Amino acid sequence: MNYRIEEKEAFRIVGISERVPIIFHGVNPHIAAMVQRLTPELIDTIKGLSNVQPHGIISASIHFSEDRMQEQGELDHYIGAATTKEAPEGLAQLEVPASTWAIFTAVGPFPSTLQEIWGRIYAEWFPSSNYELSEGSEILWNEHKDTTDPQYKSEIWIPVQKR
Repeated sequence: MNYRIEEKEAFRIVGISERVPIIFHGVNPHIAAMVQRLTPELIDTIKGLSNVQPHGIISASIHFSEDRMQEQGELDHYIGAATTKEAPEGLAQLEVPASTWAIFTAVGPFPSTLQEIWGRIYAEWFPSSNYELSEGSEILWNEHKDTTDPQYKSEIWIPVQKR
């Protein structure tokens, strides 16, 4: 698996949020409905807030139900921007503490490649690495919005700590 480890100062994710069911395979229709709420004006507002990595529009998931590995329960999902700026009125804000991040690159058909890598992180990488999951949000960055690209590139950012 292609990954890197990075230290990152505290930031916030500003955008829209909703509590959604956990779905491992295929597109999560609840998250797809969130994407539909992103008007061109809202996208411009969110992109204008982006001033730290990962740049642009990102997704973040946090506050997972305890049964997440059995594809049960819910999570809080955010679509927004990583920023040091305050949230404008009407937008949600998630504080992200300074963390060590394991950042995994996924290249291939969306969403199957991304979901395969996400599963391998937990099934293969964590058991064999010197890291364990740290509390915090898991972040997804996508290179662009054309998910039909057979070489679609995404990054999965997971907060970690040394064992």
